[in-house]
Amino acid sequence: MTKVKVAVIGSGNIGTDLMIKVLRTSTHLEMGALVGIDPASDGLARAARLGVPITAEGVEGLVSMPGFDDIEIVFDATSAKAHLSNDARLRPFGKRLIDLTPAAIGPYVVPAVNADDHMDAPNVNMVTCGGQATIPIVAAVSRVAHVAYAEIVASIASKSAGPGTRANIDEFTETTSAAIVSVGGAQRGKAIIILNPAEPPLVMRDTVFCLVDAPDPVVHEQLRQSIQAMVADVAAYVPGYRLEQKVQITEIPADQPVHTLLADGRRPTHQVSVFLAVEGAAHYLPAYAGNLDIMTSAGLQIAERIAQRKELAR
Repeated sequence: MTKVKVAVIGSGNIGTDLMIKVLRTSTHLEMGALVGIDPASDGLARAARLGVPITAEGVEGLVSMPGFDDIEIVFDATSAKAHLSNDARLRPFGKRLIDLTPAAIGPYVVPAVNADDHMDAPNVNMVTCGGQATIPIVAAVSRVAHVAYAEIVASIASKSAGPGTRANIDEFTETTSAAIVSVGGAQRGKAIIILNPAEPPLVMRDTVFCLVDAPDPVVHEQLRQSIQAMVADVAAYVPGYRLEQKVQITEIPADQPVHTLLADGRRPTHQVSVFLAVEGAAHYLPAYAGNLDIMTSAGLQIAERIAQRKELAR
């Protein structure tokens, strides 16, 4: 089987972890290059020791590399701002871009929800770590009942939030909120991120609140089953993804002023509360950095599907 060559732009935590995942776990992918801008970065040094071609000259260095023509898929693990220029530079070459920043140039993709919908898109956006963890749950709820409003809170270890994550906080909230609606199926969405300074660092925790129209107890059981099935789907490519406790479905009191959260006058009947944890695989990053692991795992999953589809078409 001929593997598809990939490049990773960004030699920080996410890019280096993604490189190691490709080297250790990928069935259909082969590392073609790791790209950075800091010659002294640990990621570039590690790549060189592993025999992966490297450049410290950014996307221009990638374009100039001898093996550039053989690279078919490029992961961008830089920042939202940098991805805008990286996309513009690489698009004329026909490379498939998988964007791990919140730039959102291409369609939002969450593997467990809509992976097959955008297999031909030249650039796909992996939303955010919080989006990858919580949007599957919103989608699981919305396939059973109307979701008038969905709110997610992603709590990550402060130590797992590097300069790129901290620089993209605004993009995180905007991109995740938009994808809760467009991919998750909620009528309105809101996203919150918390950098938890606790020592020792805690694994990623995510809370999902959905306001739904579901007065029938039978529907409540359908909601629980749908959520549990979705958790299993995500855990198939993110093994550390799990429910922290049973799904809670509670009636909304008549005097609770939820109208401020709604897009129209249709009042929901119940609140669905889901509590998740994401533990990383510790390929390169500590196990508490589940927020980074879920991004690299999701991006890898999409690249594997693209490569597998290419293999089947031969």
